[in-house]
Amino acid sequence: MQTPNSQFEDQDDREIAALLKDYPMPQASAGFFDQALVRATHEGSRQQRNRWLMTGFGSAVAAGLVLWMVGGFLLSSQDLPGADPAIDSTIPGITITLAEPHTVKLVFASVEALDAATLTVLLPEGIEMSGFPGQREVTWETSLRAGKNLLPLKLIATSPYGGEVLATLRHDDRGRTFRLRVDVG
Repeated sequence: MQTPNSQFEDQDDREIAALLKDYPMPQASAGFFDQALVRATHEGSRQQRNRWLMTGFGSAVAAGLVLWMVGGFLLSSQDLPGADPAIDSTIPGITITLAEPHTVKLVFASVEALDAATLTVLLPEGIEMSGFPGQREVTWETSLRAGKNLLPLKLIATSPYGGEVLATLRHDDRGRTFRLRVDVG
């Protein structure tokens, strides 16, 4: 069943087709369709890559803000009355609440991608990593990409005493240790 509008649309389509017959259209080259598909695929992957780059940039900014806030807290806490001068102020630190999980974000920067790197986290007495109750040393193998790599650690204080968390990254004959002071408040 045709509506009055569809009758006019069909007539318009026929008129346009008749007009286009007068204009010559070059034949597509043999590789035209393949090139068009490659370009379309490339554009999609470029947009996806740009999206991932922006996601990575946003994550890096967020990690930088966290480090800036922790650093700002450390710098201002040294000037407070009653600050303990015996505590090494060059080691970054955090304060967590007893028995409440707290996520600490460590950032490992690598100039090149590293496959089969070994990461070891040593925990002080009274501090546990979520999922590893009672363990003071947790080791696993991971791969790092070139650039900044974020490692979130969920820590739980099981006693009112803090201590120092050591995170050691090893690859081949190279290694680096990161220190974090954890206070329980």
